Amino acid sequence: MGLLLAVRYWAGRTAPDAAQPLADGEYRVVRVIDGDTLIVAPDTTIRLIGVNTPETVKPEHPVEPWGPEATSFTRQFLTGGLARLAFDRERVDRFGRFLAYVWVDDRMLNEELVRNGLARFEPQFQYAEPIKTRFRAAQKAAQAAGLGIWSQPDEH
Repeated sequence: MGLLLAVRYWAGRTAPDAAQPLADGEYRVVRVIDGDTLIVAPDTTIRLIGVNTPETVKPEHPVEPWGPEATSFTRQFLTGGLARLAFDRERVDRFGRFLAYVWVDDRMLNEELVRNGLARFEPQFQYAEPIKTRFRAAQKAAQAAGLGIWSQPDEH
C-alpha cells in the first residue's frame, strides 16, 4: 500500500519550470553561458532583462565583435559565485528563461554591461521607468565615450 501511495505521489508531481515563480533573492551562480545569460542553482537559466550582448554561442551564428569581452565581463562580475536576482513585470521570455536584474552588492550587472559598451539597452521590455532611465543614461554615456560596441563606426 505504501509503495502505491509513493508512486501516485511522484506521478502527480511536475518538475520545476518557468511557469512556476522564482523568488527575488540570492542565488549561487553555476555557470555563465554568455554575456547576458547564466545558470543559477538549481539549474535555472537566467536572461538579463533589458539588455542584449553580442552573440558568442548562438548556433549557426558567428561570434560577434565584443561578444567574448561581454562574456568575460559577466564572468568577472560574478566571480564571487553569488548574485541577487530581482524580477520585473516580464518574468519569463519566449524560451522559458527567467528575466532578471542581477546584482552583486550595490552594482547591477545589466546596467554595468550597458555602461561599459558591452550591451545594448532593449527598450521593448515592460519594466519600471527608473530602470529605463538608468539604462538609457548608461547607454548614452557609453556611446559618447565610444566604448565597446559603440567604438565601431556603424554602431553610432
